Amino acid sequence: MQQAIDLWKDQVVNWPLAAHYYTSLKNVSTREFQFDTTRIVVQFNPARIGSTAAKTDAASIAERPCFLCAHNRPAEQKEIDAGDFLILVNPFPIFPQHFTLPHKEHLPQQILPYYRDFLYFVTELDECVVFYNGPQCGASAPDHLHFQAGNRGFLPLMADYERWKEHRAVVVNKVPGAVLMRFPGALRKVLVIEAETIEASVSLFETLYGELSKGLPGEPMMNVIGFRENKKWITFVLPRSAFRPSQFYAPADQQLLISPAAIEMAGILITPVEEHFNKLTAELIRDIYSQISPDLP
Repeated sequence: MQQAIDLWKDQVVNWPLAAHYYTSLKNVSTREFQFDTTRIVVQFNPARIGSTAAKTDAASIAERPCFLCAHNRPAEQKEIDAGDFLILVNPFPIFPQHFTLPHKEHLPQQILPYYRDFLYFVTELDECVVFYNGPQCGASAPDHLHFQAGNRGFLPLMADYERWKEHRAVVVNKVPGAVLMRFPGALRKVLVIEAETIEASVSLFETLYGELSKGLPGEPMMNVIGFRENKKWITFVLPRSAFRPSQFYAPADQQLLISPAAIEMAGILITPVEEHFNKLTAELIRDIYSQISPDLP
């Protein structure tokens, strides 16, 4: 973890693009909404316009150079070798320290064959949460396999989870060393794997993935978030039913430029447009989540 922190410290000093946008984080505006035991933070972050409005259809992807491939990355962007992956500083941050973890090869975004790698980063970057956006669930580079990571304690979902465990946990499945729980009443679908070992986590994740993918031609829509706590691997699996809410495509006077990914599913609802930030209400937030990930009964 220290090596990643040292990389970040170097990049925010010596890479002007990263320095600019990390400094800009200090000016990000937020509003908070409380839904029973669920907290949602709305953030106005204009630097995220590229990610929020990214065109991820096949034709658009084919027309642009992949910004995660080595030959297309800025010369100032340094890296840490991590086996088949790299650790990079994300120059367009949401977290105070925000990392991108791309595969060295240009492979499509997919989680199942690389869930062990995901847990490797959860283990190594122990001061971070690690997250994955499915190819139709917020990934702005669905053509290049990658995870991301950022500071622990930043996402409201983590604190909500600690409260929910006392009263809302419903056990869905168990294997030796791991349990899968669901949490009704959380505003969106929330499933959590708590595992004592990586093997147990992999076993339960593969079973859950199989259930979610029944009848589907490819990967089920999902965001995945992981971290380590009390010697356990904790994995949030957040199933999805839609890529973007209807408000994203609405006429200008009704539009809300919000494209939910793992960060939004974890309680930080980001818009790069100040007008949209100001007009969000509790009712609109409920509606957005109900479209992209209907709550569990």
